[in-house]
Amino acid sequence: MPLLPEQAAEIQKQRGQSQATLRTVSLGLEDHLYTAYPILDHGFVRVIDYMGDDAAICQAARVSYGKGTKSVQNDEGLIRYLMRHWHSTPFEMCEIKLHVKLPVFVARQWIRHRTANVNEYSARYSILDREFYIPAEDALAAQSLINNQGRGASLSGEEAERVLRYLRDDAARCYDHYEEMISDDGQQGLARELARMNLPANIYTQWYWKVDLHNLLHFLRLRADSHAQYEIRIYADEICKIVADWVPFAYAAFEDYRMGGAILSSKAVTCIRRMLAGESVTQESSGMSKGEWREFEAVIRE
Repeated sequence: MPLLPEQAAEIQKQRGQSQATLRTVSLGLEDHLYTAYPILDHGFVRVIDYMGDDAAICQAARVSYGKGTKSVQNDEGLIRYLMRHWHSTPFEMCEIKLHVKLPVFVARQWIRHRTANVNEYSARYSILDREFYIPAEDALAAQSLINNQGRGASLSGEEAERVLRYLRDDAARCYDHYEEMISDDGQQGLARELARMNLPANIYTQWYWKVDLHNLLHFLRLRADSHAQYEIRIYADEICKIVADWVPFAYAAFEDYRMGGAILSSKAVTCIRRMLAGESVTQESSGMSKGEWREFEAVIRE
């Protein structure tokens, strides 16, 4: 179950409360407040709090740049200018705080983005729930033969059943031993901070994650990408929907310049100029390595 009964009751109570405020309000994000959006089999993401909106980005930019923004006639145009020219500071004026429930192995990927404030559920003080991420069969795949950190062909049939059985059985056995070790039935149980080491990486944890918009967009550019691991990508996809309602101008510019755009090397730009001039350019004549050429072709041929 993604939400515990007490969490659901707390959310219902919070959603029933409202009060007048003089602070900036994003009407699009207000609709998301406290709603838990289910992810995977037991996870979720929900907005706890936020600061700022599209106007806050522009306000910060105009204070910083002064006369330099006078040629920009509207907020959307200014935000696109800032995104296009990689002016990141104004986007740092917006912040969001999320409550996320996720498998531990996904959390270990996520925490590599070290530009947020994080407070995680502590298994030193509390007992973790018996909840494990077990992939759907269509999410099972073999190791890629060309990408050391990616997936290859899908598993199916008996092979998929065997893998799923191992995942379920191993997780259940580890949790049984975890419960047994911390039990004080007749004797003093093992300390929780030690017993937790036996838990598998697919057990669920929770945290509050507060991040500014600039660093959030960097996270989304990497984790909402089609090459990102599926289990973290669907969290990023859900957050993308939230951000699109929170700062629609900024998110539209992000989609255009970051998600839908491409960064080209000087060699790649030279090759495009040669191609536009009618020259037939090959990998051998491009000055690029085979890997660079393959990535270049993926950009210009799609």
